[in-house]
Amino acid sequence: MKRLKWPAWMPVDPYILLLLGTVGLAALVPARGTSADVASGASTAAIAFLFFLYGARLSTREALDGLKHWRLHVTVLACTFVIFPLLGLAARGLVPVFLTDPLYQGLLFLTLVPSTIQSSIAFTSMARGNVPAAICAGSFSSLVGIVITPLLAAALLGSSGGGFSADSLLEIVLQLLVPFLAGQLTRRWIGGFITRHKKVLGLVDRGSILLVVYTAFSEGMVQGIWHQVSPLRLGGLLIVEGVLLALMLTLTWYGAKGLRFGREDRIAIQFAGSKKSLASGLPMASVLFGAHASLAVLPLMLFHQMQLMVCAVIAKRRSHDPVPAETAGVSAPESAAASRTSVGTATRSG
Repeated sequence: MKRLKWPAWMPVDPYILLLLGTVGLAALVPARGTSADVASGASTAAIAFLFFLYGARLSTREALDGLKHWRLHVTVLACTFVIFPLLGLAARGLVPVFLTDPLYQGLLFLTLVPSTIQSSIAFTSMARGNVPAAICAGSFSSLVGIVITPLLAAALLGSSGGGFSADSLLEIVLQLLVPFLAGQLTRRWIGGFITRHKKVLGLVDRGSILLVVYTAFSEGMVQGIWHQVSPLRLGGLLIVEGVLLALMLTLTWYGAKGLRFGREDRIAIQFAGSKKSLASGLPMASVLFGAHASLAVLPLMLFHQMQLMVCAVIAKRRSHDPVPAETAGVSAPESAAASRTSVGTATRSG
Protein backbone atom coordinates (compact mmCIF):
# COMPACT_ATOMS: atom_id res chain seq x y z
CA MET A 1 0.00 0.00 0.00
CA LYS A 2 1.44 3.35 -1.07
CA ARG A 3 1.90 6.08 1.47
CA LEU A 4 -0.18 9.15 0.78
CA LYS A 5 1.85 12.28 0.08
CA TRP A 6 0.84 15.91 0.27
CA PRO A 7 0.45 17.27 -3.29
CA ALA A 8 3.44 19.42 -4.23
CA TRP A 9 1.20 21.95 -5.95
CA MET A 10 -0.76 22.73 -2.78
CA PRO A 11 0.33 26.20 -1.60
CA VAL A 12 -0.62 25.64 2.05
CA ASP A 13 1.59 23.78 4.49
CA PRO A 14 -0.46 20.79 5.75
CA TYR A 15 0.62 21.56 9.31
CA ILE A 16 -0.94 25.01 8.96
CA LEU A 17 -4.20 23.26 8.09
CA LEU A 18 -3.87 21.20 11.28
CA LEU A 19 -3.26 24.38 13.25
CA LEU A 20 -6.33 26.02 11.71
CA GLY A 21 -8.35 22.87 12.44
CA THR A 22 -7.20 23.04 16.06
CA VAL A 23 -8.28 26.68 16.23
CA GLY A 24 -11.68 25.65 14.82
CA LEU A 25 -11.98 22.88 17.39
CA ALA A 26 -11.20 25.32 20.20
CA ALA A 27 -13.85 27.69 18.82
CA LEU A 28 -16.51 24.95 18.69
CA VAL A 29 -15.53 22.95 21.78
CA PRO A 30 -13.37 25.11 24.08
CA ALA A 31 -11.97 23.56 27.23
CA ARG A 32 -13.84 24.79 30.31
CA GLY A 33 -13.69 24.17 34.05
CA THR A 34 -11.84 21.02 35.01
CA SER A 35 -11.03 20.15 31.40
CA ALA A 36 -9.44 23.59 31.01
CA ASP A 37 -7.26 22.93 34.07
CA VAL A 38 -6.20 19.55 32.65
CA ALA A 39 -5.46 21.06 29.23
CA SER A 40 -3.46 23.88 30.82
CA GLY A 41 -1.38 21.45 32.87
CA ALA A 42 -0.78 19.23 29.85
CA SER A 43 0.17 22.27 27.80
CA THR A 44 2.70 23.39 30.42
CA ALA A 45 4.28 19.92 30.46
CA ALA A 46 4.30 19.81 26.64
CA ILE A 47 6.12 23.15 26.41
CA ALA A 48 8.78 22.02 28.89
CA PHE A 49 9.23 18.76 26.96
CA LEU A 50 9.51 20.65 23.65
CA PHE A 51 12.39 22.76 24.92
CA PHE A 52 14.05 19.74 26.50
CA LEU A 53 14.07 18.16 23.03
CA TYR A 54 15.38 21.38 21.47
CA GLY A 55 18.31 21.30 23.88
CA ALA A 56 18.98 17.61 23.33
CA ARG A 57 18.98 18.05 19.54
CA LEU A 58 21.29 21.06 19.32
CA SER A 59 24.84 19.96 18.62
CA THR A 60 27.20 22.08 20.69
CA ARG A 61 30.08 21.13 18.38
CA GLU A 62 28.20 22.37 15.30
CA ALA A 63 27.42 25.62 17.06
CA LEU A 64 31.06 26.15 18.07
CA ASP A 65 32.29 25.29 14.56
CA GLY A 66 29.92 27.88 13.17
CA LEU A 67 31.57 30.65 15.18
CA LYS A 68 34.23 30.81 12.46
CA HIS A 69 31.71 32.65 10.30
CA TRP A 70 30.87 35.17 13.00
CA ARG A 71 30.14 38.09 10.63
CA LEU A 72 27.31 36.17 9.00
CA HIS A 73 25.80 35.10 12.33
CA VAL A 74 25.99 38.60 13.78
CA THR A 75 24.22 39.87 10.65
CA VAL A 76 21.41 37.32 11.00
CA LEU A 77 21.03 38.04 14.73
CA ALA A 78 20.89 41.78 14.01
CA CYS A 79 18.15 41.22 11.44
CA THR A 80 16.19 38.98 13.81
CA PHE A 81 16.49 40.87 17.08
CA VAL A 82 17.20 44.47 16.02
CA ILE A 83 15.78 45.33 12.60
CA PHE A 84 12.63 43.22 12.96
CA PRO A 85 11.71 44.75 16.36
CA LEU A 86 12.41 48.27 15.05
CA LEU A 87 9.97 47.67 12.20
CA GLY A 88 7.51 46.27 14.73
CA LEU A 89 7.76 49.44 16.78
CA ALA A 90 7.30 51.56 13.66
CA ALA A 91 4.06 49.68 12.93
CA ARG A 92 2.55 51.29 16.05
CA GLY A 93 1.53 54.13 13.78
CA LEU A 94 -0.90 51.77 12.02
CA VAL A 95 -3.12 51.60 15.12
CA PRO A 96 -6.10 52.00 14.95
CA VAL A 97 -6.42 52.46 11.15
CA PHE A 98 -5.12 49.03 10.07
CA LEU A 99 -4.70 47.19 13.37
CA THR A 100 -6.41 47.00 16.71
CA ASP A 101 -4.16 47.31 19.73
CA PRO A 102 -4.31 43.54 20.58
CA LEU A 103 -3.40 42.62 16.98
CA TYR A 104 -0.54 45.12 17.07
CA GLN A 105 0.76 43.53 20.28
CA GLY A 106 0.73 40.17 18.49
CA LEU A 107 2.52 41.71 15.50
CA LEU A 108 5.15 43.24 17.76
CA PHE A 109 5.62 39.90 19.53
CA LEU A 110 6.08 38.25 16.11
CA THR A 111 9.04 40.54 15.45
CA LEU A 112 10.72 39.43 18.69
CA VAL A 113 10.79 35.64 18.24
CA PRO A 114 13.81 33.72 16.88
CA SER A 115 14.40 32.65 13.30
CA THR A 116 13.54 29.23 11.95
CA ILE A 117 16.01 26.39 11.50
CA GLN A 118 14.64 23.65 9.27
CA SER A 119 12.89 25.82 6.68
CA SER A 120 15.89 28.17 6.49
CA ILE A 121 18.10 25.17 5.78
CA ALA A 122 15.70 23.71 3.23
CA PHE A 123 15.33 26.95 1.27
CA THR A 124 19.06 27.70 1.44
CA SER A 125 19.82 24.23 0.10
CA MET A 126 17.23 24.61 -2.68
CA ALA A 127 18.73 27.95 -3.71
CA ARG A 128 22.29 26.52 -3.63
CA GLY A 129 23.40 28.70 -0.74
CA ASN A 130 25.66 28.19 2.27
CA VAL A 131 23.82 25.38 4.07
CA PRO A 132 26.24 24.95 7.03
CA ALA A 133 25.92 28.68 7.71
CA ALA A 134 22.12 28.40 7.63
CA ILE A 135 22.24 25.54 10.13
CA CYS A 136 24.43 27.48 12.56
CA ALA A 137 22.56 30.76 12.06
CA GLY A 138 19.22 29.14 12.82
CA SER A 139 20.63 27.31 15.82
CA PHE A 140 22.23 30.46 17.25
CA SER A 141 19.02 32.40 16.74
CA SER A 142 16.95 29.78 18.59
CA LEU A 143 19.46 29.59 21.42
CA VAL A 144 19.72 33.37 21.83
CA GLY A 145 15.95 33.73 21.48
CA ILE A 146 15.26 31.71 24.61
CA VAL A 147 16.86 34.53 26.59
CA ILE A 148 16.48 37.64 24.43
CA THR A 149 12.85 37.22 23.34
CA PRO A 150 11.41 37.37 26.89
CA LEU A 151 13.69 40.31 27.71
CA LEU A 152 12.62 42.19 24.58
CA ALA A 153 8.98 41.37 25.34
CA ALA A 154 9.39 42.76 28.85
CA ALA A 155 10.95 45.95 27.51
CA LEU A 156 8.69 46.56 24.50
CA LEU A 157 5.36 44.98 25.46
CA GLY A 158 5.40 45.67 29.19
CA SER A 159 2.08 45.36 30.98
CA SER A 160 0.22 45.22 27.65
CA GLY A 161 1.55 41.73 27.06
CA GLY A 162 -1.25 40.02 28.94
CA GLY A 163 0.00 40.95 32.38
CA PHE A 164 3.69 40.56 31.56
CA SER A 165 5.78 40.81 34.72
CA ALA A 166 8.85 39.55 36.53
CA ASP A 167 6.83 36.41 37.33
CA SER A 168 6.52 35.83 33.59
CA LEU A 169 10.28 36.00 33.21
CA LEU A 170 10.68 33.48 36.03
CA GLU A 171 8.13 31.25 34.33
CA ILE A 172 10.09 31.50 31.09
CA VAL A 173 13.26 30.44 32.89
CA LEU A 174 11.60 27.46 34.59
CA GLN A 175 9.47 26.36 31.65
CA LEU A 176 11.81 27.02 28.73
CA LEU A 177 15.41 27.69 29.72
CA VAL A 178 15.79 25.04 32.44
CA PRO A 179 14.41 22.20 30.23
CA PHE A 180 16.61 23.41 27.34
CA LEU A 181 19.74 23.31 29.50
CA ALA A 182 18.69 19.89 30.85
CA GLY A 183 18.47 18.66 27.26
CA GLN A 184 21.95 20.00 26.49
CA LEU A 185 23.40 18.37 29.61
CA THR A 186 21.84 14.98 28.84
CA ARG A 187 22.55 15.08 25.10
CA ARG A 188 25.64 12.87 25.43
CA TRP A 189 23.46 10.03 26.79
CA ILE A 190 20.21 10.49 24.86
CA GLY A 191 21.45 12.10 21.62
CA GLY A 192 21.66 8.76 19.83
CA PHE A 193 18.15 7.76 20.89
CA ILE A 194 16.75 11.08 19.67
CA THR A 195 18.51 10.73 16.32
CA ARG A 196 17.20 7.18 15.84
CA HIS A 197 13.62 8.17 16.69
CA LYS A 198 13.57 11.66 15.20
CA LYS A 199 10.46 10.97 13.09
CA VAL A 200 8.41 9.82 16.05
CA LEU A 201 9.68 12.64 18.23
CA GLY A 202 8.89 15.05 15.41
CA LEU A 203 5.27 13.96 15.62
CA VAL A 204 5.41 14.48 19.39
CA ASP A 205 6.76 17.99 18.79
CA ARG A 206 3.96 18.92 16.45
CA GLY A 207 1.31 17.30 18.59
CA SER A 208 2.57 19.26 21.59
CA ILE A 209 2.30 22.53 19.66
CA LEU A 210 -1.25 21.65 18.61
CA LEU A 211 -2.09 21.13 22.30
CA VAL A 212 -0.60 24.54 23.14
CA VAL A 213 -2.67 26.16 20.37
CA TYR A 214 -5.87 24.43 21.53
CA THR A 215 -5.33 25.53 25.12
CA ALA A 216 -4.53 29.13 24.18
CA PHE A 217 -7.47 29.52 21.82
CA SER A 218 -9.83 27.81 24.28
CA GLU A 219 -8.89 30.38 26.90
CA GLY A 220 -9.46 33.11 24.35
CA MET A 221 -12.93 31.79 23.52
CA VAL A 222 -13.89 31.55 27.19
CA GLN A 223 -12.65 35.13 27.74
CA GLY A 224 -14.59 36.29 24.67
CA ILE A 225 -11.63 38.12 23.14
CA TRP A 226 -12.42 36.96 19.59
CA HIS A 227 -15.17 39.54 19.39
CA GLN A 228 -12.36 42.07 19.01
CA VAL A 229 -11.36 40.73 15.56
CA SER A 230 -13.25 41.37 12.32
CA PRO A 231 -12.54 40.15 8.74
CA LEU A 232 -11.57 43.72 7.82
CA ARG A 233 -8.99 43.82 10.61
CA LEU A 234 -7.59 40.45 9.54
CA GLY A 235 -7.26 41.79 6.01
CA GLY A 236 -5.37 44.79 7.33
CA LEU A 237 -3.09 42.50 9.32
CA LEU A 238 -2.28 40.44 6.22
CA ILE A 239 -1.37 43.57 4.27
CA VAL A 240 0.90 44.80 7.05
CA GLU A 241 2.61 41.41 7.34
CA GLY A 242 3.09 41.23 3.57
CA VAL A 243 4.87 44.60 3.65
CA LEU A 244 6.95 43.50 6.67
CA LEU A 245 8.09 40.32 4.92
CA ALA A 246 8.89 42.18 1.69
CA LEU A 247 10.98 44.73 3.60
CA MET A 248 12.97 42.05 5.42
CA LEU A 249 13.58 39.99 2.28
CA THR A 250 14.84 43.12 0.52
CA LEU A 251 16.97 44.34 3.42
CA THR A 252 18.61 40.96 4.03
CA TRP A 253 19.47 40.45 0.35
CA TYR A 254 20.77 43.90 -0.57
CA GLY A 255 22.12 44.64 2.90
CA ALA A 256 24.24 41.47 2.75
CA LYS A 257 25.48 42.58 -0.66
CA GLY A 258 26.45 45.95 0.80
CA LEU A 259 28.38 44.12 3.52
CA ARG A 260 30.31 42.28 0.77
CA PHE A 261 29.02 38.78 1.44
CA GLY A 262 29.21 36.28 -1.42
CA ARG A 263 26.18 34.79 -3.17
CA GLU A 264 25.98 31.64 -1.00
CA ASP A 265 26.23 33.65 2.22
CA ARG A 266 23.66 36.20 1.01
CA ILE A 267 21.19 33.38 0.40
CA ALA A 268 21.71 32.01 3.93
CA ILE A 269 21.34 35.50 5.40
CA GLN A 270 18.16 36.20 3.44
CA PHE A 271 16.39 33.00 4.44
CA ALA A 272 17.61 32.90 8.06
CA GLY A 273 17.25 36.64 8.66
CA SER A 274 13.78 37.18 7.20
CA LYS A 275 11.79 34.41 8.91
CA LYS A 276 10.26 33.79 12.31
CA SER A 277 9.82 30.49 14.14
CA LEU A 278 6.31 29.26 14.84
CA ALA A 279 7.71 26.34 16.85
CA SER A 280 9.51 28.66 19.30
CA GLY A 281 7.00 31.50 19.24
CA LEU A 282 3.87 29.55 20.13
CA PRO A 283 5.14 28.11 23.44
CA MET A 284 6.66 31.45 24.42
CA ALA A 285 3.41 33.30 23.71
CA SER A 286 1.49 30.77 25.78
CA VAL A 287 3.71 31.52 28.76
CA LEU A 288 3.90 35.28 28.25
CA PHE A 289 0.33 36.15 27.31
CA GLY A 290 -1.82 33.61 29.14
CA ALA A 291 -5.51 33.99 28.19
CA HIS A 292 -4.55 36.57 25.53
CA ALA A 293 -2.18 34.16 23.76
CA SER A 294 -4.68 33.34 21.01
CA LEU A 295 -4.63 36.87 19.62
CA ALA A 296 -0.90 37.15 20.27
CA VAL A 297 -0.05 34.12 18.12
CA LEU A 298 -2.49 34.86 15.28
CA PRO A 299 -0.09 37.26 13.50
CA LEU A 300 2.74 34.73 13.90
CA MET A 301 0.65 31.89 12.44
CA LEU A 302 -0.31 33.99 9.42
CA PHE A 303 3.25 35.28 8.92
CA HIS A 304 4.63 31.76 9.15
CA GLN A 305 2.50 30.52 6.26
CA MET A 306 3.20 33.65 4.22
CA GLN A 307 6.97 33.31 4.63
CA LEU A 308 6.90 29.65 3.58
CA MET A 309 4.97 30.39 0.39
CA VAL A 310 7.04 33.44 -0.61
CA CYS A 311 10.43 31.94 0.27
CA ALA A 312 9.63 28.75 -1.65
CA VAL A 313 9.14 30.84 -4.79
CA ILE A 314 12.34 32.83 -4.17
CA ALA A 315 14.39 29.69 -3.47
CA LYS A 316 13.17 28.05 -6.67
CA ARG A 317 14.17 31.09 -8.70
CA ARG A 318 17.55 31.37 -6.99
CA SER A 319 18.25 27.73 -7.84
CA HIS A 320 18.37 28.72 -11.52
CA ASP A 321 20.84 31.57 -10.97
CA PRO A 322 24.25 31.12 -12.65
CA VAL A 323 26.92 30.43 -10.04
CA PRO A 324 29.84 32.92 -10.21
CA ALA A 325 32.99 31.42 -11.69
CA GLU A 326 35.12 32.17 -8.62
CA THR A 327 32.79 30.13 -6.37
CA ALA A 328 31.60 27.49 -8.81
CA GLY A 329 34.39 25.10 -7.87
CA VAL A 330 34.33 25.65 -4.12
CA SER A 331 31.33 27.04 -2.30
CA ALA A 332 28.52 25.46 -4.25
CA PRO A 333 29.80 21.85 -4.05
CA GLU A 334 30.65 22.28 -0.38
CA SER A 335 27.17 23.62 0.23
CA ALA A 336 25.61 20.77 -1.71
CA ALA A 337 27.62 18.20 0.23
CA ALA A 338 26.61 19.81 3.48
CA SER A 339 22.97 19.77 2.46
CA ARG A 340 23.10 16.03 1.87
CA THR A 341 24.55 15.34 5.31
CA SER A 342 23.05 18.09 7.44
CA VAL A 343 19.52 18.80 6.27
CA GLY A 344 18.30 15.43 7.45
CA THR A 345 19.68 16.01 10.93
CA ALA A 346 18.65 19.63 11.35
CA THR A 347 17.25 20.29 14.74
CA ARG A 348 13.89 21.87 14.19
CA SER A 349 11.07 22.77 11.82
CA GLY A 350 10.22 26.47 11.58
